[in-house]
This record gives sequence, structure tokens and C-alpha cells, in this order.
Amino acid sequence: MTTPYVPTPLKAPDELPDNAAFWKAAREGRLLLRHCTACGRPHWYPRALCPFCLGDTEWKAASGLGEIYSYSVTRRAGPDPYCIAYVRLDEGVTMMTHIVDTDLDTVRIGQRVKVRFAQTDGGPPVPVFAPA
Repeated sequence: MTTPYVPTPLKAPDELPDNAAFWKAAREGRLLLRHCTACGRPHWYPRALCPFCLGDTEWKAASGLGEIYSYSVTRRAGPDPYCIAYVRLDEGVTMMTHIVDTDLDTVRIGQRVKVRFAQTDGGPPVPVFAPA
């Protein structure tokens, strides 16, 4: 099964200084998360201020491992079926993403997955997940 096409963002995300480190790491095949420097909690989506205590945040490497929390397989929205899912990373944050490189009939809640990066049409690679 191939990785689905992911549309290019309207503005190149690495032009935004707050997210440049994330997109640089994505090009290197690494996933980064923001962590609070005050309370230490990770969060997704990336924000300059902690959503829990409003402290400053910094980028830290994520394991890239997690499990499927919820998912939906779409078979009629285009030429190829795809699976969109919420993945809860081992660090405790939940990301909306695509499940790729698997038989879509075998996707299950609780299934272990690992991050991969899908190429976009002219933009930076974006995180997707495949069975671990």
C-alpha cells in the first residue's frame, strides 16, 4: 500500500520561525514535540505557550511510537481509500494523522504504530503512521 498524497500547505510552514525546527526535523525523519519548560508537559499541536500553565515551551525529540486511539477508513472520497486516525503517542499527546502502508481492513484501535514522513507536492514531509 502506498502513502497517500498530502496537499501542500498554502504557506510554506518553514517560513514561520516558530515552526522551522519542526519542519527541519521532519525532513530528517524525526518527530519533535513542544514541551513546557515550567511544568514539563508535552503538547500537540505546537504552541509557543504551554496550554496547561502558560509557561514557555521548547522542542524535544519524540519517540515516534504510539497507538491508534480512533480511526475512520474512507473508501468513497477519491480514487484511493485512506485511513485518518487519532494516534496517542507514548509521550501522552494525541495527533490527528493518516495510517499508511497497511491493509486498511486490519487497522484496529490499540494497534501499535510508528511515525513515518509522507512527501507532499512541493512542501515539506508531514508525519503519518504505519504499523510498528
